[in-house]
Amino acid sequence: MSNNNSPLAIVLASGGMDSCVTAAIASQNHRLGLMHVQYGQLTQQRELRAFCDIADFYRVPDSLRMVTSIEHLRRIGGSALTDDTIAVEDARAGGSGIPATYVPFRNANLLCMATSWAEVIGAHRIFIGAVQEDSSGYPDCRREFYQAFNRLIEAGTRPETHIEVVTPIIHLSKGQIVRKGVDLGAPLQFTWSCYRAEEEACGTCDSCMLRLKGFREAGVDDPIRYA
Repeated sequence: MSNNNSPLAIVLASGGMDSCVTAAIASQNHRLGLMHVQYGQLTQQRELRAFCDIADFYRVPDSLRMVTSIEHLRRIGGSALTDDTIAVEDARAGGSGIPATYVPFRNANLLCMATSWAEVIGAHRIFIGAVQEDSSGYPDCRREFYQAFNRLIEAGTRPETHIEVVTPIIHLSKGQIVRKGVDLGAPLQFTWSCYRAEEEACGTCDSCMLRLKGFREAGVDDPIRYA
């Protein structure tokens, strides 16, 4: 666990399992600044509660908690998470293509905000829990996207600024992510993954199914409630 002399890092923390495990990884060698961004998603209140519980668990001071919003993503729409006219689909068995829950270019929006904050508070790393190998197939979760974004940061910040986006779980399976979280004592009981519901997870959306797959592969019981 880090101490007050450790370097500062920002973790983009949605309140989900992947970002929670990413925070656990970052906490080993960094002081944490946690950023939570609401964008009009269906379960944003439940995700905010998860974020607050995780921030409390890691004793992140209020000065290093950034809760903000980018409502324009809901106004733009184009995603089942932000557009009431598009249904959240059940998980696609062996499905291909980009799912309806993809929020257009969302992660670029999040990283831009985190980079601005990092440059002000002196954080040199931004951790994001993107997963490429065992995920829904979102284009902004690919390794090459983050490599390109790091070049963008270098080109668009002060010459003395050195900020790197870090994706520590991008090539892990969901089972490996759960196991990593358990090994690091991550508070998985506080996390929320469901795209549809805020009281009990639906268990059938893409995010729920990937989460359940991970716990099953890890041989660990999922601590949250399902309908």
